[in-house]
Amino acid sequence: MNPWRPNSPLSGMPLIKDGVHSKRESSYDRTGANRDFVRVETGETATLCDIEGCGCIKHIWLTTFCQAPQFLRKLVLEMYWDGETNPSVRTPLGDFFGVGHAMSKHFVSLPISMITLKRNGPNGPYGPAMNSFFSMPFGSHARIQIINQSEMPVENLFYHIDYELYDEPIPADMGRFHATWNRENPCKAVPQPVSPSNAAADLAGVNLTGEENYVALEATGKGIYVGIVLNVDNFNVSNQQHPWFVEGDDMIFIDGESWPPSIHGTGLEDYFHSAWCFPTGEYESPYYGTSLASDTQEHFGKWSLYRFHVEEPIYFQKSIRVTFEHGHNNDQTNDWSSVAYWYQLEPHKDLPALPDVEQRLARRWPDFGVWNR
Repeated sequence: MNPWRPNSPLSGMPLIKDGVHSKRESSYDRTGANRDFVRVETGETATLCDIEGCGCIKHIWLTTFCQAPQFLRKLVLEMYWDGETNPSVRTPLGDFFGVGHAMSKHFVSLPISMITLKRNGPNGPYGPAMNSFFSMPFGSHARIQIINQSEMPVENLFYHIDYELYDEPIPADMGRFHATWNRENPCKAVPQPVSPSNAAADLAGVNLTGEENYVALEATGKGIYVGIVLNVDNFNVSNQQHPWFVEGDDMIFIDGESWPPSIHGTGLEDYFHSAWCFPTGEYESPYYGTSLASDTQEHFGKWSLYRFHVEEPIYFQKSIRVTFEHGHNNDQTNDWSSVAYWYQLEPHKDLPALPDVEQRLARRWPDFGVWNR
């Protein structure tokens, strides 16, 4: 055993590595003045980095100023590795960094964070400071871009892309980083028999296939599923036997298996390491938490949840299908959306185009008043 072999980022800091070159791409003012941002007009694409060589992106920081309502769903983040034409990452900007519904919320996890005002709801034109610490290796080329699909310009886009370039090629078994966005609005409810009581444990109906579950990820190839941000707008409370949305299990099908899958959970709040219908509301930790919780009664309203499989990544050799019941036996019709994160060897299954902007927008409630952003 080598006692000096690093087993964590902190323990690895004293190791002086040969052939590693630290770099940054940023929006600094090339004239030496203080306008350290770029402007992105409607319909334009801003290239944050276009890197040649072999390396790894270690950190992304960015923030924006845009006066378009719900701009965090109208700006699109894409990442391309090694000359590919279909991106490995394609998501709305805000969702990638941990909060859905085109909303900002202060929270900190290990791989991603938003730094903003400590309040629920939209924050007007000032975007949060958004950070990613996911490692993103590349063999020959890396390109990251933001597409402005809003009706207003991004007046200020500030960013840093911190990365390393290497003298030696990266190992052949080094997966590439991927992320994809999905939405089902509303989820299709499965008709249920009448329950014998109002107790959650007595809910009728059985799910022995997982075929009607919400699907967060379908990937083919060899890789590792490492996490998810899941957003739920629990708007259909009056038509549900139970007001909460968590009486549904996670089911993760690996390498084409049928039900029961290798990984089968016991409830949505259990997957996100809480219990009893998220009694604490918002909570955060390095690997799991609720970045956004509804502050109205009976779990009505908008939620954003995150879980990262840092210590227990989920491996697949041929394919993976990450799914969740929307209510017990898929009995609820709410607005679900998600960003799934994974690494895999290329090539990857083509990511779908995002829905049109109007199909990405979140439902807004009167209590947000004029801050319909």
